[in-house]
Amino acid sequence: MNLGSESTQKNSEKSALVASPGPPGITVEKSVEFSYDELANATDEFSMANKIGQGGFGSVYYAEIRGEKAAIKKMEMQASKEFVAELKVLTHVHHLNLVRLIGYCTEGSLFVVYEFVENGNLSHHLRSSGGDPIPWPTRVQIALDSARGLEYIHEHTVPVYIHRDIKSANILLDKNFRAKVADFGLTKLSEYGNSTLQTRLVGTFGYMPPEYAQYGDVSSKVDVYAFGVVLYELISAKEAIVKISEDTTETIGLVALVVITCFPFLSILPFNLKLL
Repeated sequence: MNLGSESTQKNSEKSALVASPGPPGITVEKSVEFSYDELANATDEFSMANKIGQGGFGSVYYAEIRGEKAAIKKMEMQASKEFVAELKVLTHVHHLNLVRLIGYCTEGSLFVVYEFVENGNLSHHLRSSGGDPIPWPTRVQIALDSARGLEYIHEHTVPVYIHRDIKSANILLDKNFRAKVADFGLTKLSEYGNSTLQTRLVGTFGYMPPEYAQYGDVSSKVDVYAFGVVLYELISAKEAIVKISEDTTETIGLVALVVITCFPFLSILPFNLKLL
């Protein structure tokens, strides 16, 4: 375990929490701080008509604010750690294939304001029953865009970042179906590039590599594995967790299903493929 890196992250997270009026007292450089009233007016008091998504850390609303289309994530105060993590990443990294941060608000709840990405998330388009399927050239472009966003945070920032929750639901598509990686609330920074850290288990089952699910070892390989699952999804349109049959609730990871189907002899190996 790299205690120096853990300490660096904890100190950097604390530095974003400064004494200022009102809970939780968070300020972030290079970002616009909005008032609650401005966000409430832009979303018609966070009406259901403007709700465009629901994630693990809050609801997302469409808004037009200061002349720009935006998506506003509303989070509970208990999610302050994820809130700070997301702001710290998006104020330091800027790339065509990463969702752009517009601003934030800490009045009443925690709010993150992003650019509005018109076509929603990849997961919806892969499994939507209505409309035409995504053409193969577009799928290839989505994969390339997502890979470029990941490569940027893994290799071209100081410190480098590990997303830890790469999945098709966190890849957004703009009006031209160009992809942007989103949702950095679980991101971990590493001062040491490809080194391995040990940490608590977070993320989404079906996208976790076995060594991470079992031991909590974190490196950029966690994101690379999850990206591989997304590639399988792009090819097959199946979900990362697949039901074995309609008659049972038992499930299996998409990667394990592919391995067993293509290489059936591997199913006898003495490890639990359901971790995949």
